[in-house]
Amino acid sequence: MGRTLALVFGAISYGIFFLTFLYLIGFVGNLAVPKSIDSGMTTGTGAAWLINVVLLALFGIQHSVMARPAFKKRWTQFVPAAVERSTFVLLASLVLILLYWQWRPMTQVIWSIQAIWGQYLMWALFFGGFTIVLLSTFVIDHFDLFGLRQVMLNLRRQAYTHPSFKVTYFYRFVRHPLYSGFLMAFWATPQMTLGHLLFAVGMTTYILIAIRYEERDLILFHGQDYVNYRASVPMLVPRLGRVHQTVRPQVSGQPGR
Repeated sequence: MGRTLALVFGAISYGIFFLTFLYLIGFVGNLAVPKSIDSGMTTGTGAAWLINVVLLALFGIQHSVMARPAFKKRWTQFVPAAVERSTFVLLASLVLILLYWQWRPMTQVIWSIQAIWGQYLMWALFFGGFTIVLLSTFVIDHFDLFGLRQVMLNLRRQAYTHPSFKVTYFYRFVRHPLYSGFLMAFWATPQMTLGHLLFAVGMTTYILIAIRYEERDLILFHGQDYVNYRASVPMLVPRLGRVHQTVRPQVSGQPGR
């Protein structure tokens, strides 16, 4: 693949991802989108359970398998290394688009908050969660995470180097603020339907499994530095009054995300 073509591919993949991410906000929140978590084509309850669980499993498998270093090593025998991340981002976006399209609403109400202050609180947590997700990507390295840095370096004929392992901002309070933000956004809703609950449980299960494998990769990559960091900083829920001050990495990089 030519360098210019790789750049175009990376830019298109990033654009599709960003639109998919914006749609996720509307999908989960039932906000100004044609098809949301509680709207669209309906089926029998049994079929809805089966279809939705399969969609969630497909999302989890794609993310978990393609993020592993062993898969990347084999995958780059067929896909140029410069577009490996962009390919992952594109396929992840397509899986999410499939989920939006084929998701079956299950509108039985689990809870409904009637108090106005309670509704405002849920919406604040919802939008706050997605804001934390987006800001966390920039703390890591937004453009590296979504493949643009790789294709730009390739265009300039510069060697790729992993972003340095650093503990700043949200990462001083929790090890996985990006996942914490998603959990906030998926669970905070004034009205929880059965379908929304299934989505939240499914995504929570994926996140907990993904963290296990991601941290295993991070320990292999960073060694004792990440072990020390993990011992000092909670996984998803911050401990009030305690932050991790510094880390001295032996190896640079941020694999597994």
